[in-house]
Amino acid sequence: MKSIAPIVLVLLLAISCKKQPTTIDNKTASVTYEIDSNTVRKHLYTLASDEMEGRGTGTRGIEKAAVYIENEFKRIGLATFQDLETYRQTFSFENRRTQEKITASNIIGVLEGKSKRDEFVVVSAHFDHLGIRKTTGKLDSIYNGANDDASGVTGVLALAEYFKNKGTNERTIVFVAFTGEEMGLKGSTHFGKGIDANKFVAGINLEMIGKTPSFGPNTAWLTGFDRSDFGKIIQQNLEGTGYQLYPDPYKKFNLFFRSDNASLARLGVPSHTFSTTPIDVDEDYHQVSDEAATLNMTVITQTIQAVAKGTESIINGVATPTRVVLEENSTPKMRSN
Repeated sequence: MKSIAPIVLVLLLAISCKKQPTTIDNKTASVTYEIDSNTVRKHLYTLASDEMEGRGTGTRGIEKAAVYIENEFKRIGLATFQDLETYRQTFSFENRRTQEKITASNIIGVLEGKSKRDEFVVVSAHFDHLGIRKTTGKLDSIYNGANDDASGVTGVLALAEYFKNKGTNERTIVFVAFTGEEMGLKGSTHFGKGIDANKFVAGINLEMIGKTPSFGPNTAWLTGFDRSDFGKIIQQNLEGTGYQLYPDPYKKFNLFFRSDNASLARLGVPSHTFSTTPIDVDEDYHQVSDEAATLNMTVITQTIQAVAKGTESIINGVATPTRVVLEENSTPKMRSN
């Protein structure tokens, strides 16, 4: 997540990484969601390993992460985006702090839709973090960014494989690992410049989904809940599953505009961020202590399952969220097509 001043109050309860049941309790659903904790663990521990060197934008470490994501997209069988010859969307920008020119790449894979292939849904997370920063008195200098946001990229990869295997997406799904989020939403801003926003139906962004929310187990929260009816659609689809989605409880942090969903939202796309982390008390946020071992595999896995189930009607072309509203105090009505 783009930097905010963390308010550190208490250390979160220790979170177990033991293998746990990985299906949502859904008495009304007729399918089991094939997203297991072993796959989640593999992606998370790889992306948040010291080998990735904190995935700083423009560094050797993020290049390793990019190759990993590319290989996963290829293994899953995703197509490339628009007229790109590879999964990379490469661009350059100037580091405002150092005036250095940085070349970076978003990693994009596409699962083409069936009857509505010209309507697009973005599933995204940012794969950059803070890199290596030597600090006096600290032995560990690698900011691994396990929760922020290797957990979200883990979700993107798991959802790509899930929807590919399911094969029921009527709309085209664009899976994106954005770069440069920590430097000011650079990757998602560049992505937004090259699309026809009118063709993009929704944006599903995953950010810091590795810790138990303040609402308790089997819950997540959504930024910008009142800015479209996207969240209400998700809530309807999750009825009977035992999983609940809440509006963002941290309004003072203005989180709707601090993650990559904002770049699409500014174009009118109903693009929102799912999260689970109690950001107001998270001591690991933007610290070297943000390690994979501090995260809860069950929380991540069940959140990914909930996103799969909750967005099903959007992916399948049944529901269409209202366009996002950037003004305050609006309550959109839900519609379907």
